[in-house]
Amino acid sequence: MTTIRLTMAQALLRYLDQQYISVDGVETKFVKGVIGIFGHGNVTGIGEALERSPGSLTYLQGKNEQGMVHTAAAYAKQKNRRQIYACTTSIGPGALNMITAAATATVNRIPVLLLPGDNFASREPDPVLQQLEVGSDYTISATDPFKTVSKYWDRIVRPEQLMSAVTNAMRVLTDPAETGAVTLALPQDVQAEAYDYPAAFFARRVHYLDRRPPVQSALARAAEQIARGRRPLLIAGGGVLYSEASTQLAAFAEAFGIPVAETQAGKSALPWDHPLNVGAIGVTGSLAANRLAREADVVIGVGTRFSDFTTSSRSAFQHPDVAFVNINLNGMDAAKLGGEAILADAREGMQALQAVLQQRQYYSGYEDSEIAALRQAWNAEVERLYGLGHEAGLAQTAAIGVINRTIAPSSVIVCAAGSLPGDLHRLWRSAEPKTYHMEYGFSCMGYEVSGALGAALAEPEREVYAMVGDGSYLMLHSELVTSLQEQRKITILLFNNNGFQCIHNLQREHGSDGFGNEFRYREADTGRLTGEYMRMDFAAHARSLGTKGYRVETAKELEQALRAAQTETVTTLIEIPVVPGTNTGGYESWWNVGVPEVSTAERVVQSHGVMQEHRAKARLV
Repeated sequence: MTTIRLTMAQALLRYLDQQYISVDGVETKFVKGVIGIFGHGNVTGIGEALERSPGSLTYLQGKNEQGMVHTAAAYAKQKNRRQIYACTTSIGPGALNMITAAATATVNRIPVLLLPGDNFASREPDPVLQQLEVGSDYTISATDPFKTVSKYWDRIVRPEQLMSAVTNAMRVLTDPAETGAVTLALPQDVQAEAYDYPAAFFARRVHYLDRRPPVQSALARAAEQIARGRRPLLIAGGGVLYSEASTQLAAFAEAFGIPVAETQAGKSALPWDHPLNVGAIGVTGSLAANRLAREADVVIGVGTRFSDFTTSSRSAFQHPDVAFVNINLNGMDAAKLGGEAILADAREGMQALQAVLQQRQYYSGYEDSEIAALRQAWNAEVERLYGLGHEAGLAQTAAIGVINRTIAPSSVIVCAAGSLPGDLHRLWRSAEPKTYHMEYGFSCMGYEVSGALGAALAEPEREVYAMVGDGSYLMLHSELVTSLQEQRKITILLFNNNGFQCIHNLQREHGSDGFGNEFRYREADTGRLTGEYMRMDFAAHARSLGTKGYRVETAKELEQALRAAQTETVTTLIEIPVVPGTNTGGYESWWNVGVPEVSTAERVVQSHGVMQEHRAKARLV
């Protein structure tokens, strides 16, 4: 047997460089490269390997460990999970900084490969710098917490263990039903230890993603369920986009006159002006979609995990006999809400189900003008919100309207947290697939700038916009510098509303006077943060890092700045002060956040009563 003597870290990179994925006969190199921040836990191991023998792997220098994993996740998301970056860190705090982003990837079913450094397997330097000592179990280190947020976890304490570890890692990373964060903890000494690896271990490996077809019995059960319904509603989730099934989605809806509502992950699967697109569903949904959901007697979920925002905390579907049909590769998601499960690829599942329903000559019972009237009313509401004026300044919905009308339809917008996801889900008009990039499984503050870089790396031919609130920007904007370093332009649209206004609104909606969520100075007489708003010049801050920076006050200035930003060749930030509270809300939806049953404030107690009324309408199974 021919062998090659390499360190474990060198062997890891050589193996990763030979992994390919095949979908519909198209092969793609699976691992694009490695994003890293070096420290004593990885710089002389995987760092040396990246310096001396990277093969064709690209190395990107991260600026924050959480941020670089967000970048990797956004890259994989924009690539429909067919290409990834790995992420490497030192031990201790460097590793632990990745946990939030690891959870974000796992919740969203996005593949990322994490390679944190770990304690010495030999325990010769004991405790090593940044080692987490647990007196009751000395095998525990700072990488153990990754177990709870990873779809696969392993610690490689001998160099030959690499071979089984990476085989399992690739199995999970390339499985669309089970993918998420994969963590391989790499002890500092083992990274540098040599082993005679079989040459066959480094052979080119193709992972085939064969589209899973549905079984006929599942199709028959689902068709029987749908055929009983006269008011069906199709909910398009992220699986539609990952399956590249937008064309089939339109064909299915048109074949049976079924309106289509979109989740955050599924938005842009169908153009906003398609006559059967009724917009966003759930807590952040449109009035059209939510009214149809309330009366639907059968709900067809395609590639959705039915989060509480999609189902309005399970209160969206009020028909007494409503039934669910779920097309999904993931068995857990397919079983939700007691639905008839079709375990299949979204495209294959819809095609097969369409054929069965056409044999039954099925068609929905909607009147010809009903869906058109709902769409017309909602489009009028969007226009009203786009044109909303406010005496105190620029309304957030009006700013979104200016942006939507000004940037190219092929541009990608990236968002994750605050009040913007709700407004964008309701109001943004997506014309092309994959132009709406929302991380809303975790709604992780700080994803936006890092995610925009990932999207720009994945699709350099498109303009990419990070739509971010001032709160999220302050939490994490480090990869802005990486975008400059890599000369990969992104445009950051920073909505400055002086605080965490989304949660401030949520407080006040449930009886609070507002506490701890605005960026105000502390007042000496009250001891609370109730003074004047803090004044921060975000445009100047961005310019100090090397970007172009603009600050606008009016809709006209915003349009001018957007057009100027389109001509810039480097990352650009536009600061957009907006009036707090000028975001959207309601539209016959509800979100269960838990309201105190007992309080000194009567408004809180009243809000608890309202919550109980809504809970009584929720489906518990």
